[in-house]
Amino acid sequence: MTVTNAPRANDPMKSTVTDPSAVTDAPATADMRHTALRLFEAGVAQADPAAAVEAALAGRRFHNPLVIAIGKAARTMAEAAMRHVTPDMVVVVTNYENASPLEGAEVHAAAHPVPDIQGARAALRVEQVLAHAKGEVLALISGGGSALLPAPVTGVTLEEKAETNRLLLASGADIVTMNLVRQHLSRLKGGGILRAAYPSKVTTLVLSDVVSDDFRAIASGPTVSPIGTPEEAVEALKALGVWDRLPVSVRTHLTQDLPDMGALPEGEIELIGSNARSVAAMARAAGGGVTHGVHVFPVPLEGDVADAAEVIVDCVTENGVYLFGGETTVKIKGDGLGGRNQELALRVAQLAAARGITDYVFLSGGTDGRDGPTDAAGGMVDDGTLTRMAAAGLDPDDVLARNDSYHGLAAAGDLLQTGATGTNVADLQVFIKA
Repeated sequence: MTVTNAPRANDPMKSTVTDPSAVTDAPATADMRHTALRLFEAGVAQADPAAAVEAALAGRRFHNPLVIAIGKAARTMAEAAMRHVTPDMVVVVTNYENASPLEGAEVHAAAHPVPDIQGARAALRVEQVLAHAKGEVLALISGGGSALLPAPVTGVTLEEKAETNRLLLASGADIVTMNLVRQHLSRLKGGGILRAAYPSKVTTLVLSDVVSDDFRAIASGPTVSPIGTPEEAVEALKALGVWDRLPVSVRTHLTQDLPDMGALPEGEIELIGSNARSVAAMARAAGGGVTHGVHVFPVPLEGDVADAAEVIVDCVTENGVYLFGGETTVKIKGDGLGGRNQELALRVAQLAAARGITDYVFLSGGTDGRDGPTDAAGGMVDDGTLTRMAAAGLDPDDVLARNDSYHGLAAAGDLLQTGATGTNVADLQVFIKA
């Protein structure tokens, strides 16, 4: 058993669970904050990787498969699989926060969301063991796999791929567009694991962090065909306005004539957890514990956080519980610290104040427990948030202009901090109006 690990950079503080009662003296608001947190936790619990893997493997038969687990939930998924199969070997690649020793397995830790050298080394190890697979491969895929398993194509360095990733993150690109590009810069994405494992049969279990549950976009689709062509990737990069800032090697690779690799080997793939299932779990939990109506937004919450905040506040027409799920984006223009969930929470607080909405709580959190390059999962705001920020000498407009929602919410006592959850099915939101 091997564990490779490294400290995280730029950790603002130790991660702790927020106590909703510590923020406000108003009993009704404290109750709503407790309820919002309880519903969020129910959504996260629904995405429990171990339960999902065990349910999927019940009744299946494997003969000493090679188990490859990749993503933020990889370690937990691998441990659950090992209770149902007798593996030939188990290789786990996950993020630093979720990495810990697992008896009988190699556990490799790497950086997310920007790839690092540990991830590149883990990718080489995965390629090595796939080349010696003995007939069956069980692939366990969860969100985060794109960054955690960088295997740059010939001519592109890890640093150049990481720079491309940083540009995509700052551009506001959605996850499908990001993975469209990353697939064509990697040896293992876009079906790369199928090719590396051939002629072994590959069975894949997927815990989805993509709201569409498109297998091609989850972890950049290591066991399915690519999202699109290199030409489509180029068009997307130009539309985002980042093409001319990309490393020359990346532009060269995406525009050169590449040899035909032939048909992709076939594999079996199954969805075992998703954002929609977690939203449904929140609705079930709300149905048994609130006195007002429960409203579930019918489509995934996507797009820029400013637009998403408008959608959320527009929904609040009466007292009750409003539930959302999805994955928004942020265009980074400042040099502050934050993430899409923290910025969404602060924008909702501003809009609610502008429209005279009071007696409410809004929570937005990443189910993996980490929002952007911070130790927070997101934010939980109420009608006192802006007042608390002002008392701390902060202007919300300035905070948002600098993309510094982390410090703005911290000043108000409104960070949602859960620690790493070991799963990842995108983001969940709860709005409660009393």
